[in-house]
Order: sequence, then structure tokens, then C-alpha cells
Amino acid sequence: MDGEKYSTEQIYEIIKQRIIHLDYEPGEVLNEVELAKEFGISRTPVRRVFQLLQNDKLLNIIPRYGAQVTPIDFKDMKLVFELTRELDPFAVSLAVDRISQVELDELEEIMARFNTYSISSDYQEAINDDERFHKIIYSSCGNTWLQDILNSLHNHTERLWHYCEQYFDSMDLFTDSLGQVLEAIKKGDTEAAKQYAREHIDAFVDKIRRDLL
Repeated sequence: MDGEKYSTEQIYEIIKQRIIHLDYEPGEVLNEVELAKEFGISRTPVRRVFQLLQNDKLLNIIPRYGAQVTPIDFKDMKLVFELTRELDPFAVSLAVDRISQVELDELEEIMARFNTYSISSDYQEAINDDERFHKIIYSSCGNTWLQDILNSLHNHTERLWHYCEQYFDSMDLFTDSLGQVLEAIKKGDTEAAKQYAREHIDAFVDKIRRDLL
């Protein structure tokens, strides 16, 4: 990355995405000096980025040890899902009346891609599109407070998607419940949209319970 100038916000986003996509593995200790050298900056902005990521619960800053990528704790993830199970359907219910045609078209394009993916060869593309699907819903709900909360929580669920790749052998979790969410939104059916959004989360949690716990 020599010659490029990065803002603190850009570095924060890059490192956050590396954590979510498991380029930095759970439990890995990040080297402040190496990152400062990589981005061509002093250690001070790196420390600021570490603090922001600790606020996101993606890093643990341990005195005299370093900044450790937060391990994936299934008890902690249970708490995350308790929230998303309530807040995701709420965001969807708001989006039913507030989503734009442009955003609907984007969701349609995502669903079309889901239907062409193979779980064995396109898993990473599928979970990237799953993330995009949710971000469109959050941005279209019209409530920036809710959007920020859900984006923060979704960082952790997306990391779990990446972590669990080997346990998924079907695209059904993407094509079925998310497809139903989209159809309900298009019909203006708030209650059905909320139900399918919750079913999408429940199906993922049930899969994790069966195969990992």
C-alpha cells in the first residue's frame, strides 16, 4: 500500500472487513507496528482504530499484550441473535412502506444471483450478497439509529457466516426465507415480511445449534 494515503476511517473499515472475513482469525493478535508500516502512518491512528474496533466488540485490547481479535463465543452470539431476532423484523416492517424502487431492484438482483449460486463454489459470494441484502433493508428502513445498531450487530453475524462455511450444503437458507421477505415487501405485507425475516434468523441459528453445539 506504499504511496497511498489512508484516513483513520478507511483503515478502520479495512481492518474491520479483514476481521469479519476471517483474514484475521479469531484470537489472533494484531501487530500495531506492522499495521502502521503497512498503511504508512504513525502508531497513534492505529491505536485509534483499535479503540474503535474494541467499541465494536471485534477487538479486545489487553494491556501489555496487544489487540486480540475477539474469539467467536457462541454464548455471546446467542445474545446477538436475541437482539437481531427482534430488530431485524422491525427494520423490515419499516422498510415495507419506505423502500425505494431502486432499492427493490437491487434486492431483486441479489435474489437473481442467489438462484445461480452453487453453495460449494459460491459460498463467499452468497454471504457477501446476504450482507448487501440486509444493508439495503437497514438503509431503507428510514431510522438511522436502528440502522447503526443493526449494522454493528450484523458485523458479528456475518463473521459467523464466514466461520461456518463448511457446515452449509444448500442455498435454501438464502433463497427461501430471504426470497419470501422480498416478496412480502413487494406486496406491502408487513406482518409476513416480519415473520419471514425472523424465520431467516431462526433457520441460521438452528443450523448452528445442530452442527456446532
